[in-house]
Amino acid sequence: MNTLRIIILLSLALPLSAASWKAGTAKADITPNTPIWMAGYGGRTKPSEGALHPLWAKALALEDAKDNRAVIVSTDTLGITASIYNNLKVRLAKEYKLQPAQIMLNASHTHTGPVLRGWLYDIYPLNAAHIKRIEEYSVRLENEIVRMTGEALKNLEPVTLKHGIGITRFGVNRRENKQYDVPKLIAAQALKGPIDHDVPVLAVYKGLELKAVVFGYACHSTTLGIQKFSGDYSGFTQIALEKSHPGALALFSAGCGADINPLPRREVHLAERYGLMLAAAVEETLLQKMQHLEPKLATRIKTIPLEYGALPEPAALAAAAKNQTNYRGRWAARMLKLQADDDIPKTYPYPIQCWRIGDLLWLTMGGEVVVDFSLNFKKKHGPRTWVSSYCNDVMAYIPTFRVLREGRYEGQSSMAVYGLPADRWKENVEDLVTEGVNQLVRVTK
Repeated sequence: MNTLRIIILLSLALPLSAASWKAGTAKADITPNTPIWMAGYGGRTKPSEGALHPLWAKALALEDAKDNRAVIVSTDTLGITASIYNNLKVRLAKEYKLQPAQIMLNASHTHTGPVLRGWLYDIYPLNAAHIKRIEEYSVRLENEIVRMTGEALKNLEPVTLKHGIGITRFGVNRRENKQYDVPKLIAAQALKGPIDHDVPVLAVYKGLELKAVVFGYACHSTTLGIQKFSGDYSGFTQIALEKSHPGALALFSAGCGADINPLPRREVHLAERYGLMLAAAVEETLLQKMQHLEPKLATRIKTIPLEYGALPEPAALAAAAKNQTNYRGRWAARMLKLQADDDIPKTYPYPIQCWRIGDLLWLTMGGEVVVDFSLNFKKKHGPRTWVSSYCNDVMAYIPTFRVLREGRYEGQSSMAVYGLPADRWKENVEDLVTEGVNQLVRVTK
């Protein structure tokens, strides 16, 4: 009889221990109300024309058994800009006592989202009215993130947290496989190049009901290039998961997919197909025996001064600046002015982050990070390492030395697209990022 009573008491104690996590959620419709220039493709010639489905910002607040807090924010944007990130750090500290290490701002990197303040201005032929609308929208986005962060913190309630890893396979290494060859290469099982097909999942349960799910995948959100707003494939994934689990919130945290594309692409039905494939991977993971996460939370952040490579020679910039009808000419003219004002920075403050949620190690990286990084970090720190990019500040591509040496878009010309004062990073970029992340892991307990 005593043995039976002990078993019953233990069975009751286990859920109580696991439930000492708390979580709260909130969401905001961030679809622009008026036409605005769209981010992601330099070939666009006009602002947006409506929406395929709404754009969302979502927040998941977590609190562990010792009252340590953190907030995960997901946004259907190409990326959070330095201006917005810096403003949010100040406002969230003032209003909710959240330090930068406790804030994870995720961008889905949809290429059917709006241009944001102080970013990509060289790509498009923007006039003063266009910029005014972009800046007004950016204020709205900041306000919504601040508001829903407070709402999520206010809504904290006991939950359990679980982690698992699924798989899906629609991402293709775009550097190693020509877009129009992909259907034949898939049929022949002959795709090349590194890839990361993992689908990490963080599930939040209130009792037996799913309250929230955060999921990731390392693939560009470039299925669509239409003039209508959408969350691309991950937007369709979130729609599917929230329909399947009424009342639950689905948040996307993009992986290191800077050199990975959803291929083939360009059709709405393909974005929906990939979204449903990713949703199925998440659903299958939720049915697995997932790892219960103990209510222990640690958050750290670090800024690395990444070094710029050289600008083109002044004569080359002057020649390019003569053509103001393309982004390279507009960028070159701005660089010449910065040179004349002796205002060319030498480094960029690059943010990296390390969270431990129970036994889950979660690394976040700013910018568009190539897949090599996630593969290398998971190899070093273990398969339960989750690596997200497009976090907090999306300022440029972050290549490994291999990608930098090979050149092409991810390693070379993309810097000007983002408006940075160089054609590429210095060759130590991989070493600086890798050592910074590894140091952060060592001190995050």
